[in-house]
Amino acid sequence: MSEPSRHPGPVQGTDPVLSVRGLTARAGNDVLLTDVALDLPAGRVLAVVGPSGAGKSTLGLALLGEPGPGVELGGSVRVEGTELLGIGAGERRARLAARVGHLPQHPGSALDPLRRVGRVIEELAATRHGRDRDRRQEAVRQALLRAGVPAGERLERRYPHQLSGGQQQRLALAQTLVTEPRVVVLDEPTTGLDPAATDALVTNLGALAADGVALVLLTHDHDLARAMAHEVAVIRDGRFDRRGPVHEVLGEAPVPVDAPLAGTEQERPRLRADGLRVVAGADRVLLEVDSFTAVAGTCAALVGRSGAGKTTLARCLAGLTVPRAGRVEVDGIVLAPDALDRPREDRRRLQYVHQDPRATFLLRLPVLDQIARPGILLRGLSAERAQAQARELLERLGMHPDTAARRPHRLSGGELQRAALARAIIADPAVLVADEVTSALDAANRAGLLDVLDQLRRERGTTLVLVSHDVNLVATVATTTTLLDTGSVLDHGPTGQVLSRVVHRKPVGVTTAER
Repeated sequence: MSEPSRHPGPVQGTDPVLSVRGLTARAGNDVLLTDVALDLPAGRVLAVVGPSGAGKSTLGLALLGEPGPGVELGGSVRVEGTELLGIGAGERRARLAARVGHLPQHPGSALDPLRRVGRVIEELAATRHGRDRDRRQEAVRQALLRAGVPAGERLERRYPHQLSGGQQQRLALAQTLVTEPRVVVLDEPTTGLDPAATDALVTNLGALAADGVALVLLTHDHDLARAMAHEVAVIRDGRFDRRGPVHEVLGEAPVPVDAPLAGTEQERPRLRADGLRVVAGADRVLLEVDSFTAVAGTCAALVGRSGAGKTTLARCLAGLTVPRAGRVEVDGIVLAPDALDRPREDRRRLQYVHQDPRATFLLRLPVLDQIARPGILLRGLSAERAQAQARELLERLGMHPDTAARRPHRLSGGELQRAALARAIIADPAVLVADEVTSALDAANRAGLLDVLDQLRRERGTTLVLVSHDVNLVATVATTTTLLDTGSVLDHGPTGQVLSRVVHRKPVGVTTAER
């Protein structure tokens, strides 16, 4: 964010809108939350920070009175004096109506894949304003505005699969805000957003708090907490470890330090894409890239604002989005445009880590089994050997293998992000395409993940294609950077040169400021 030192405005009131006492959460013998208590007045912003798996997302659902799958809640959660625990789901939904809004960590889970987003937002507005058409339309307009959805692009007319991760995030937020809730719980609200969109979101949510809405911000992003919160609570192992004013708990923002570039580009590319063109419908061009290359053992970064085409290009490389024209090569071998048509060895050559890892895991199988499966199917490893390699990878990524023995719903977003990376690495790919692979990680786990990627590049010569909004991360690890805007390449070259030119370009959603 470009202004990490800004401070929130005055608190609206002293009587709590949200009151929590003795909140606990258990899943079998596992204790997820222990004796959580808080009072949140109108207009107050509380940031809850902590490492991946500390209990942030579990807390977010519990504040709605919603137990996750297999989770049992205890204690008391009251919104404007109304108890949300110990009642049936139907009664709870009625009590929650127009009182509490929730933005989940994975926004795609909040959007109906079969319906245009705008229609759902309009129906939610009707639950608040009934048959008053003018008030419904104004509520929709205000929700889109506060969520930072550009009016001219008419994104609300699209289906979720037609939106980038950042666009999904903003429309899911509009869906949350349209009922004009008194309390809003935001789980990693900047995931998938470029810095320009993040700054706009901070401004809009600040205005929401100024209007008297209480906000609970669940995040690993300390700069976001500094910019928005009145108070910070640190959660560890399911309990509040420390709580107080932002400057006392988090301290001042660190000063960005320029890091050396990671290597230099050689002549012969390992990965090459030529003439890629993706079209939606009859004539809407989503991507038009004449050439994209990356050399063995280097990192090629894709940057640009949300919706610029980064994920579309990454998915084309992986064969998950089939282009109208163009081709992709790895080590001189032309890959089939559709991943389903690629033989086993070609699927092993290029692996892709999705921006939303939760959607890529089967619900009923332990995560560890799913991590090991590419080693069995694509490399011919025995089940025992694949499991052993999966456990070793997880430990290197700072994640206990026993955690991965659970089903996906029992893992946090950051844990699933590391599990998805381990699943791709175990295939031993020549090219690894990673879409926002650090977005849900705290600083310590992010550093461990980057060490693993660096080791892959140095020891195996793996080529990394990194899709990211985090320009400090790109400056640290990327050899070359490609800047995309509206589906086209705006700039390409050595990372230092491209990022220095970014400063002078207004349309793109990247910044060299610390996030």
